[in-house]
Order: sequence, then structure tokens, then C-alpha cells
Amino acid sequence: MSHSSQPAFSSGRLLRACLYAVLILFAVYYLLPLFVMLVNSVKTLDEIRGGNMMSLPKNFTFEPWLTAWSSAQIGVEPTGLSPYFINSILMVVPAVTISTFLGALNGYVLTKWRFPGDKVVFGLMLFACFIPFQIVLIPMARVLGAIGLAGTTSGLVLVHVVYGLGFTTLFFRNYYAAFPDELIKAAKMDGAGFWRTFTRILLPSSGPIIVVTVIWQFTNIWNDFLFGASFADFDSMPMTVALNNLVSSSTGVKEYNVHFAGAVLAALPTLIVYVVSGRYFVRGLMAGAVKG
Repeated sequence: MSHSSQPAFSSGRLLRACLYAVLILFAVYYLLPLFVMLVNSVKTLDEIRGGNMMSLPKNFTFEPWLTAWSSAQIGVEPTGLSPYFINSILMVVPAVTISTFLGALNGYVLTKWRFPGDKVVFGLMLFACFIPFQIVLIPMARVLGAIGLAGTTSGLVLVHVVYGLGFTTLFFRNYYAAFPDELIKAAKMDGAGFWRTFTRILLPSSGPIIVVTVIWQFTNIWNDFLFGASFADFDSMPMTVALNNLVSSSTGVKEYNVHFAGAVLAALPTLIVYVVSGRYFVRGLMAGAVKG
């Protein structure tokens, strides 16, 4: 190695070290709230009152987790968060499934079964992605009341399907845009119709974008608070609304350890989804970007 290349090599290592230091700093700052919640969720209430919320627990206990799950005071009855966790599952699974399927179908039609005005339709659906939540509250409440779904889990499913359809259509439309038209034409020549082409050719090759769409929809729907607070009644409340009620409705002693445990329980499903399939999410986004 020549003497002239040594300063460049040293400066490159220094720049990389600075970059890693900044990234580590940002990661610590981002993960600090999660650390505080986890550490204090396994402490006794007396230990939390003693201060120093950043310290590790001296008396490790899972009692706050059990209380938050099964016996915390959410409303009138001390039911814990478990019934509302089930409500969220009953809301998220069908909403994600339906919105993903309809998005794939829309992307298929808008790219492979073109019709006059298809660009206008796609533009309107794309515009729907930028409509703030607050604007649709009153119209959606009137619609849910008119069709008899106000205050039900089915009503929340409908709300999230409608609001998420613009995003799922965008994902699949961009992914299918560069799918070879020759394969679609060959399928038509072999006698394959609309549904057969969709289910036998398009869907089997849509794995990466399906993963992206499912993660996106699951995260947005599970973490939603506004729609749940606006359109659900007490029996159909999702997890996020119940968590807010847990913190707000606590009377007398504030059980901060139970509140922290409840917050972690509410965030756990999305954390698991990202830990398990986060790398597939990045791959799917890159595939969509290349194909789009």
C-alpha cells in the first residue's frame, strides 16, 4: 500500500466509525422508551415510586403483566386487556385479508385488464391515500349507522378495508405494472379467463408484495386509535382504546407497572410481525420499486 493511499484509508475508517456512532445513538434514542416500559413493567410499584426508572428491577415480578391481561380495571368490570386483544384480532385478520385481496384484484385490473378511464380511477384511489382520518369520521359514522354496523367489530372491519384500499391498490398496481404482458396473453390464448389468470399466474408470483401489504395493513389497523374510539362501543373496543381506558380510568393508586405492561402487550403483535418478517418487508419494497 502506497503512502498516499494510507490517509484516504484512515479517513474512510474514521468516517465509517462516525457514521456507526450516529446510527447507534439514534437506535438507543429510539429504543429507550421500549426499554423503560419493559424494565418498569416487571418492577413492583414501590420500587417505581423510589425513582430511577432507568434502573434494572431489584424484585423481578410478572404480576403487573398478569394484572394487565386478566384483572385490570378497564371500565365497569375488572376484565383486563384480554377481551379487547381478541376484539383486535377479530378486527385485524379479516380487514387485512379483505383489503389485501381487493388491492391485488384492483392492481390486476388496472394493469392487465385496462379500460377507458382506468388512469382516472387509479388517480382517485391514490388521492384517497392522502385524505386525513378526521375528514371521513362523520360520513363514515352516517354510513355505518345506515347499514346497521355502528358500534360493531364488522363496522370497524369495513372502515379499515375502505380506508386501506387505496394503499393496497397502489402497492399491487406498481408491482404488477412490469409483470410480462406476454404471459397474460398466452394464458388468454390457452383459454384462461379473468379469474383463472389472476389465481394461477398473478397471485402465485405476488409473494413479496403480499408480505409488504400485510405488514403495512396489520401495523396501521392494529395501532389505530381514532377509528376505534369513534366507531366502536364497549363490547367491540380494540386493544388501543382499551389501553387508553386502562390508563385514564384508574382510580386511587396509579399502577404504573400495570400501565407499562399493558402498553407492551398492546405493542407486542406489531413487534413480533416486524421481527419475524421485517427482512421480507424490505425485499418486497425493493421488488415493488424495481417492478414499478
